[in-house]
Amino acid sequence: MNVLRTPEDVRRDFEHRGMSVAQWARLHGYSPFCVYDVLLGRTKGLRGESHNIAVALGIKVGSINHSINS
Repeated sequence: MNVLRTPEDVRRDFEHRGMSVAQWARLHGYSPFCVYDVLLGRTKGLRGESHNIAVALGIKVGSINHSINS
């Protein structure tokens, strides 16, 4: 069973790794603005790129839809 992470967990993990949100976004092919929106709760992550980001960050259960252009 996967344990979901909170946005705070994700930010703490980035800090522990010495990585910025923008670095993680670029490394994974996502828009840094969209990643910030997901982490700040401005975007729910219901579909599209925000869904893929939430799943990749481990804050949502689901599968990444690779057909979505990032």
